[in-house]
Amino acid sequence: MLLDLPSEAPLDFFDLLVREAPAADFEQPIAAARESGASPSELAALERTKLRALQVRAMLERRRRREEELSALYDTAGDLAGLRDLDAVLRAIVHRARTLLNADVSYMTLNDTARGDTYMRITDGSVAASFQGLRLPPGAGLGGLVALTGTPYATANYPADARFEHTTAIDRGVGDEGLVAILGVPLKLGAQVIGVLFAANRTERPFAREEVALLVSLAAHAAVAIDAARLLTETRAALADLSAANHAVERAAAAHDRLTTLVLRGGGVEDVARDLAEILDGALLVVDAHGHRLAAAGSLPSPAPATPTTAAPAARSSAVLAAPDPAVLAEAVAASRSEGRSVRRGPLYVAAVAAGADDLGALVFQPARPLSDADQRTLERAAQITALLLLFRRTVAEAEAQVRGELLDDLISHPARDPAALRSRAAHLGLDLDAPHVVLVTDGTPITSWARTFAATRGGLAMTREGRTTLLLPGADPGQAARTVAKDASRALGRPVTAGAAGPVDGPAAVAPAHREAEQCARALTALGRTGTGAGTTELGYVGLLLGEGRRHHVSGFVENQLGPVIAYDQKRGTTLLPTLQAYFAAGGGLARAAEELHVHVNTVSQRLDRITQLLGPGWQEPDRSLDLRLALRLHRLSM
Repeated sequence: MLLDLPSEAPLDFFDLLVREAPAADFEQPIAAARESGASPSELAALERTKLRALQVRAMLERRRRREEELSALYDTAGDLAGLRDLDAVLRAIVHRARTLLNADVSYMTLNDTARGDTYMRITDGSVAASFQGLRLPPGAGLGGLVALTGTPYATANYPADARFEHTTAIDRGVGDEGLVAILGVPLKLGAQVIGVLFAANRTERPFAREEVALLVSLAAHAAVAIDAARLLTETRAALADLSAANHAVERAAAAHDRLTTLVLRGGGVEDVARDLAEILDGALLVVDAHGHRLAAAGSLPSPAPATPTTAAPAARSSAVLAAPDPAVLAEAVAASRSEGRSVRRGPLYVAAVAAGADDLGALVFQPARPLSDADQRTLERAAQITALLLLFRRTVAEAEAQVRGELLDDLISHPARDPAALRSRAAHLGLDLDAPHVVLVTDGTPITSWARTFAATRGGLAMTREGRTTLLLPGADPGQAARTVAKDASRALGRPVTAGAAGPVDGPAAVAPAHREAEQCARALTALGRTGTGAGTTELGYVGLLLGEGRRHHVSGFVENQLGPVIAYDQKRGTTLLPTLQAYFAAGGGLARAAEELHVHVNTVSQRLDRITQLLGPGWQEPDRSLDLRLALRLHRLSM
């Protein structure tokens, strides 16, 4: 029985949601109804409506906060990509930490390797000079423990928390600032802790896991900014050293100035390669960690003719420098990293492009004439600049890949929550969700990195969830898309990759069902022994259902679709049509043998089959239909 509500009450709650009113204001419609003499049942109904409205308000608030966090990470990635002033970037990160965590104070400390302690680098919201001048010995206080262990720590009441080593200086500074709740996460470069990022409140409060994860992300961006600044500082220091040397060194310094300026003006790896090949006069090849070409520039003199007749300037070859043998390149890169400088292998000079323990690739250079020591230093510094650019590129790419993956995850997990918002987010990434797309799922080990690159170059999305990699790609042929993914991924990764596909889909709501079909298709391909291939669901038919290791309700749905009327008839009337159908198929369609098996007269079997025809419709004895029925009978018997 439906309860009558005051006609304006639901609209009042909608108005409160639209106005983003405080939670306390949601009591007003109920108070108004109570004053107007509403019945207890009406008040109870209003109370339920209020609770639903508050749930919607909380969901909208979480979404708004998530969007703010992603926007902050985007802005931080942009700051890194256009790094000019390290202090400005760090101040922006610390301020974002304070804003997003709704903290009273945020601050950053960095390790002082010379003094062996940690000092205050940036503060936001701090008012106490004693706090801003703090230095923390290793292991002392919450920050010292984070710096020592490399593990995040949080406390709702630092002064009363006995887990930390309290010192007079630290407690005095924290007390002067009035801090109570503190969260600290490490700034890491690889396994090395270089500092700590904090958020703190002047009242007790817990810190949620989501807040810890957000602060860890901001700390990672800060660590990249600090390391990037270190690389720039080292490059500029090298340029200053070279400027004080002889003419060759001055030439190298000018080259470094040129490359550094190029980077600071927004130049990329291709621009650095072009200018370096021109400065050192030769042909340059930039490769990634797998030996794949990232950029090529420059040219070499063509071989002199066997019998030159006149003296003339040597002609230049326009051919791109070919990559050396993979084994030779790998040995040269390893030697360059070990020696910390470029190495020579025949006519080639190889400089490793690395950041800490991370191998990013190499510069392979063939000069028109042997390089001087100063020229080799130029090549090596160019390798450092290239490493910096690749780190920037990776940071921005990872941030974008995360956003694209989250969109795909929402399309699969929450397709009906807000289709308009999903379309808007997709449009910002250059996707039209109402255009035809295919959904692909790979079976086996996740291929996240490869899939993100593959999808991004084709205007699609990629992510990994529950151990399987999923792609959403523009197109209308799922089978062809699956075969392309399986072939290209298998070749790139050096191992078989199986891909199932479904679609085409148009609209956010169609992605989730297609994802389930594609996942079943991938499982079916593996079960059929077709590892390393790709196919669409329409190419497998019901075999995908039976072999795809799908959930139980898929099998029961198949049985119900084929035998549902017969099963229901037997259950309602206590008849035995299902065993008769089983015996009929087992007897190869012979009525006499079926009657003998059932211990009934042939006419009885015939009458039962007539009833089955009425229930299933004509044509159930045709080969294709009978095969479906026999499979359904087998599945039904196994499920009992």
